[in-house]
Amino acid sequence: MNCQNNRRHTIDMVDQQSRIIIFSGGELTTSALTDIEPEDFIIGVDRGAAFLMEHQIHMHIAVGDFDSVTKETKEQIASISDRFIDCDPIYKDLTDTEMALELALEHNPSSIVIHGALGTRIDHSLSNIHLLRRTLEAGTQCTLVDPHNEITIMDASRPYHVKRTSFTYVSLLPLSLQVTGVSLEGFRYPLHQATLTIGKSLSVSNELTADVGTITITDGLLLIMSTKD
Repeated sequence: MNCQNNRRHTIDMVDQQSRIIIFSGGELTTSALTDIEPEDFIIGVDRGAAFLMEHQIHMHIAVGDFDSVTKETKEQIASISDRFIDCDPIYKDLTDTEMALELALEHNPSSIVIHGALGTRIDHSLSNIHLLRRTLEAGTQCTLVDPHNEITIMDASRPYHVKRTSFTYVSLLPLSLQVTGVSLEGFRYPLHQATLTIGKSLSVSNELTADVGTITITDGLLLIMSTKD
């Protein structure tokens, strides 16, 4: 992969209790900025880096091919980033978001949140949803967030707890061909040892009846989507 990697400052390894927030180049609103805590490690990706620069948010890393921004904007992004990684848009094998995710995983964070992973490009949106499998394999909880959706993933290794928030619905969709042994507690439409199959809509638009809902499965990969209109 043909990338120029420039460091303005030495970047310490992220504390394993810290969270990494990635701002990618999809749909971004200023509400995403309210998610930032002082101790978070920030990675800007292409247009996501431009968005952070426009709002004067310091980046620990800025990465991408930057084919979506002007030369002047790219220079400004580099000036407020501790580490600036500029990749050739042709001679690279990963999307900008996947590059950012791999950089994040190198730091072994407690969790990863990605804003701007979803948007009008369905190919990029699906590709980014599929990246959740990579974070699961790495043992790091990752969530994709936009104003209408929060998407994460689980396997059979442990239960997943969904907290009541401003999101109205909770939908479960298999990322593997099947997810077996699906049981729900605290939901309007409970399941017990059910099987979810790709191509079927069972367990779309469920709702919480408790402050915390619990999901368990016995096999497979399950996407958990909290959504609102």
